[in-house]
Amino acid sequence: MALDKDKIKNKAKNTGSMFEKVKILLQRIEGGLHEFYVTPYRRSFARAQRDEEDLFMLLVFAESMGVPNPAAYYTMELLPVVYDRFHDWHVRMGMEKSPLDHISCC
Repeated sequence: MALDKDKIKNKAKNTGSMFEKVKILLQRIEGGLHEFYVTPYRRSFARAQRDEEDLFMLLVFAESMGVPNPAAYYTMELLPVVYDRFHDWHVRMGMEKSPLDHISCC
């Protein structure tokens, strides 16, 4: 009787470790499949995100560059947030120097 209880406990312990091994194996397979399917599109996702950020920066700085912006009142609150990314943005847009007089980053 005592041996049966010990066997059941050992079997439960071994089963728990087996479940853990299977869980780890499935997590590794999931990670591999994720990389397999996402890797070819990573560059296009990054490009799309960069394009969206460029449009956002243009909307925020539109009033400063002389383009009428109907949402200028709301985008003024965002200026301090995007000032640190302004240099990278205007270089990426092909402007050698800052197009704004009050922002001298170059």
